[in-house]
Amino acid sequence: MATALAAGVLAAGTLGGGPAFSQQGPATAERRIAFDIPAQDLAAALRAYAGKAGIQVVYDPSRLAGAGSGGVQGTFTARDALARLLAGTGVSFRFTGPATAVIEGGGPAAAAPAGSELLPVVTVEGAGRPVDGYIASRTTTATRTDTPLIDVPQSVTVVSQELIRDQAMQSMEDAVRYIPGVGMAQGEGNRDTPILRGNASTADFFVDGIRDDVQYFRDFYNIDRLEALKGPNAMIFGRGGGGGVLNRVTRQADWTRTREVTVQAGSFENMRTTFDIGDVINDDVAFRVTAMYENTEGYRDFYEQERYAVNPTVALRPTDGLTITLGYEHFRDERTADRGITSFRGRPVDTDPSTFFGNPDLSPTWAEVNAFNALIDYDFGGGVTLRNRTRYAVYDKFYQNVFAGAPNAAGTTVGISAYNNMSTRENLFNQTDLNFKFETGSISHDFLVGGELGRQETTNFRETGFFPGGGTTLTVPLSNPTTFVPIRFAQNASDVDNRSVANVAALYVQDQIGLTSQVQLVLGLRYDRFEADVHNNRNGADFSGADDLLSPRAGLVYKPVEDLSLYASYSVSYLPRAGEQLASLNASNSALDPEEYKNYEVGAKWDVNPNLSLTAAIYQLDRTNVAITDPADPTKLILVDGQRTKGFELGVSGYVLPDWSIMGGYAYQDGELTSNQSASARDGAVLGQLPKHSISLWNKYDITPEWGVGLGVIHRSSMFTSTSNTVELPGYTRVDAALYWTLNENLRAQLNVENVFDTEYYANAHSDTNIMPGSPRSALVGLTARF
Repeated sequence: MATALAAGVLAAGTLGGGPAFSQQGPATAERRIAFDIPAQDLAAALRAYAGKAGIQVVYDPSRLAGAGSGGVQGTFTARDALARLLAGTGVSFRFTGPATAVIEGGGPAAAAPAGSELLPVVTVEGAGRPVDGYIASRTTTATRTDTPLIDVPQSVTVVSQELIRDQAMQSMEDAVRYIPGVGMAQGEGNRDTPILRGNASTADFFVDGIRDDVQYFRDFYNIDRLEALKGPNAMIFGRGGGGGVLNRVTRQADWTRTREVTVQAGSFENMRTTFDIGDVINDDVAFRVTAMYENTEGYRDFYEQERYAVNPTVALRPTDGLTITLGYEHFRDERTADRGITSFRGRPVDTDPSTFFGNPDLSPTWAEVNAFNALIDYDFGGGVTLRNRTRYAVYDKFYQNVFAGAPNAAGTTVGISAYNNMSTRENLFNQTDLNFKFETGSISHDFLVGGELGRQETTNFRETGFFPGGGTTLTVPLSNPTTFVPIRFAQNASDVDNRSVANVAALYVQDQIGLTSQVQLVLGLRYDRFEADVHNNRNGADFSGADDLLSPRAGLVYKPVEDLSLYASYSVSYLPRAGEQLASLNASNSALDPEEYKNYEVGAKWDVNPNLSLTAAIYQLDRTNVAITDPADPTKLILVDGQRTKGFELGVSGYVLPDWSIMGGYAYQDGELTSNQSASARDGAVLGQLPKHSISLWNKYDITPEWGVGLGVIHRSSMFTSTSNTVELPGYTRVDAALYWTLNENLRAQLNVENVFDTEYYANAHSDTNIMPGSPRSALVGLTARF
């Protein structure tokens, strides 16, 4: 049996890609790590420990049957954490190497010597987690295959669960602050609108790799990590994604016992509670439920927000190699639609940051999501896997806003306008991926073939606000821009009332080719048949468009040494004329070619040691086929070049020292229009909301196992609000901080303070006259209980 034990230990190195930490740097057993393992079944606790610590754990499950563990919470060396995990269980351990621990004792053979023939079965739990602490090592999103990030020829940033927790992130805007090359626009106060490499988008969102493209504010209550894949990604995700995509990976049932409740309270009447409860029913069934409720006001006058959600999942193992995961999410978000303040003489107007422009009582927005997800994952063995995902989601979204326009020339009055919009969408997507590995002589292949079918049905209904007297604009004093006059909403001549149906069928192939031990080639091609039909309910007109989209991807990776990769890549993506929200087809544009995005990128990825990663990328992203009015015939549209963005990105994540974690990056971005597109958007104009320089760096230091501190710095240079280049938002530097206290194994408290020095700044904009002031100093206290 000693031979079998040794074989089990050796095999462990191949499970889940090997240990997360090798013998480089501090020995794995002595490295300090923040653990968060609740009381549970001992075998399940060991699995969680192995994934977190990067330790290969060898044990006999029959001798641990019925045993429980009190868990371990706090920052300890891997050796000390394992000792605490096993305290009181009658089980001991010994390290046979820097990254391998053998569990001894337990069960009826507790007195048996190590290596005894009484070990009939050896189970090895390896470190297969794609993310450890702040550092990500692997992804299945960027290539649809399980691939080390160092082998992906593309800029990818991962915001981990630990970073989400340490910064008390609640939203997409919170998360992108530390992603180089990604910003967040105002989104008219009713939706997430990231700006990725100079391209604003409301649709390039995915959840577990499936499209989630409706305009609403997403919450992080059920999120394990956020992945930002920059540059065109059509080969993996289909249409759109010109500047990149944001993919949320959710927490799901995974045969780990979880008992966690977090209560938060803070500035501006912020109250929030989240739940994460999961358990193992037996070897074949596990469940997990995440939930959230929040009620808050804000630093803006009259602002209110309430949201709640629940997301149960169940995982099944009906046969060896087959896993089925089913989930349902109900999410509701209600808040005041707030479009900020206006501008005057090229700058944000001089007013208190809390001043509301418009009518807050008549500016509600809400979104409701009901989504069902199913994943079927089958491992045939021999490197062959089949994965099928289905997502059916129904979205309802309403927003109504009363907001500011431009002031008069004297800066004494400002115009107020209003409108509302109701939209519904029903999405059904199914993806199937077959992945297998083979060799042709000395060349290795990791081959993927797959397909996607999708249907999206959307309705849009918009009304314009009419003020007393019948006008669509109300003039109010700039010194007192909040108004509560009654408004009548009705359809104006240009307001939409339509229904659209979009169908997509796609096939794709990809080969990750190992030419030598140092040279890899990634080649992929996707074909999409995209068809959209729009019916105008107001006049009965029908418009349709169909596109055959071929989206290539090519990447070359050279690894002069194992821990350093140099890459070059090329990719293309398209946006059909139906637009992001599938309702923009009309008689003028239905026959036009789709917008096209081409990305050229070279970069480097260096694992300085197993605990610290550096990345760098230089890129050029061109957008073409932009439709504008023909100057010679205003009844027609013509296609012109759109814009070009050039940039450099630098990212860092991981551990500088065993107790010092960091996450951040720097981005230089230079973007401009490459043609005249309107009277106010001229050739050579700088792209809106694209700062030339942006820097972010978050640091967390564990002073003792009980106490830790966090410090973050965010800097952004000045930027224009739009391509008119007439209004500029000044640059700023903001400092955030945090304090962490682990009271005992079951309780953790933290204090997060944003904008420590109460800096006045402007966070983002929607247009020249819709600018959002940044939040003043705010604090959030959280208490997390695990049981």
